Amino acid sequence: MTFIQIYDTTLRDGTQSEGFTLSGNDKIRIAQKLDDLGVAFIEGGWPGSNPKDVEFFERARDMQWKHALIAAFGSTCRVKSGPEDDSNIKALLDSQTPVCTIFGKTWTLHVTDVLLTTFDDNLRIIEQSVTYLRTNGKRVIYDAEHFFDGYKADSSYALETLKAAIRGGAETVVLCDTNGGTLPWELQRIIADLKPALIHPFGIHTHNDSECAVVNSLTAVREGAIQVQGTINGVGERCGNANLISIMADLELKMGYQCLPEGKLDCLYELSRFVAEVANITPDEHLPFVGKSAFAHKGGVHVAAMRRSEKSYQHVAPELIGNKMRVVVSDLSGRGNLLSKAEEHGVEVEGEEVLPVLNEVKELEARGFSFEAAEASVAMMLKRQEYGYKPPFELVDFFVNVEHRKGRGIFAEAMVKVLVQGQQLHTAAEGNGPVNALDNALRKALVLYYPQLANFHLSDYKVRILDSDHGTEAITRVLIDTRNSTSRWSTVGASTNIIEASWRALADSMEYGLMVAH
Repeated sequence: MTFIQIYDTTLRDGTQSEGFTLSGNDKIRIAQKLDDLGVAFIEGGWPGSNPKDVEFFERARDMQWKHALIAAFGSTCRVKSGPEDDSNIKALLDSQTPVCTIFGKTWTLHVTDVLLTTFDDNLRIIEQSVTYLRTNGKRVIYDAEHFFDGYKADSSYALETLKAAIRGGAETVVLCDTNGGTLPWELQRIIADLKPALIHPFGIHTHNDSECAVVNSLTAVREGAIQVQGTINGVGERCGNANLISIMADLELKMGYQCLPEGKLDCLYELSRFVAEVANITPDEHLPFVGKSAFAHKGGVHVAAMRRSEKSYQHVAPELIGNKMRVVVSDLSGRGNLLSKAEEHGVEVEGEEVLPVLNEVKELEARGFSFEAAEASVAMMLKRQEYGYKPPFELVDFFVNVEHRKGRGIFAEAMVKVLVQGQQLHTAAEGNGPVNALDNALRKALVLYYPQLANFHLSDYKVRILDSDHGTEAITRVLIDTRNSTSRWSTVGASTNIIEASWRALADSMEYGLMVAH
């Protein structure tokens, strides 16, 4: 089995993504996760360019790395000078990493209009920069910036830049689609045309500006690339870099290559979410392989087929990358969706018994409910169909009052009447708003019978106006997230009255929590 080197540049190229920022400590934490995964190279940043990168390399040099080699990134030396006097080259050496990755110009446009130098001088600084790093004991990877654009403009000169790096001692030359504009058939043709003259290990570095970064990387591997550069979740400047998550999964599950130590592929889901969490960004739930929606099934026909064979609507088993299959309930659902949810939540209903719930879901969604993100509400609808089920409480009525009092400002008070174990309880409570007051009054009534309620915490409360053109008569949807020490669940309510919508979501939340905490 051919081994493909995974070169991760999340900590350098990934941080050029708008809205993606990492502290020095964040970089160390992500690097440790990448090392645990087993990638071949971790590019830590550009030494000397900012204090965070300086901190990373200072800490990284004293750490033990199990699988990965840490790489420092920089450029060739300045034009009309040598590497021995170049501050950028000195910073690379001072980083004390075993690997240095430097980039140089391939495209004639960049040589003349950006570097403002001659073609020969560009070749000189490439070769001399690599040679100098090699003579100082560094392994060198050479990134040929804008290679594919350069090859289209002047293929002979583009090849000469690679040869200059090889003469200098680069162990791998990396073909970069820096602008992300190369299409797969162009990339394949160029590499096939190039290979007879390039008898040297090469890698691929692609960007996603044409939505082709992953397929271009996989195409390059098929054409002989031994290294793939990219980032976790595809973060990067402009539209991002090649997503290493998808690449690693495709290489191992579909193309017969190995890129990670045995048994590490099922860590991809956790790694994807870890990187998003450390960067304090919301995970993209629609990412291939590792998004929560990657193996989510909503259509009734699909779910019915999945219940007979999980291969029917899944291209790989989600457990292979640490993910899991999910069934979503909505107005597009069929009986299979509800049966799957009943099994998932341990509710004992069969066949035709779910039809009333299915009809209710469709009717409620037409009125503004949405059950995709409120599975606890679906679970309770199913549970109430279960033979012999007795709810822990039943609402008799509630009253909410909001007023302004002098010296106190806005004031909310709620009263509820509920039946609990044959007893009618009538309680009142205050709150900083009408929903909080309702929550407090309901808890006050129930906690003596169900002390576990003290561990239930409302962790999120979302309100969405569904038909805003109706003004204050619009339907309001309320989504409540609740958690205890072991679980988290979501419930939904909808009404033209926000208090009624909140009450339904709140009551479902309490009832579901009591069911699972029993």
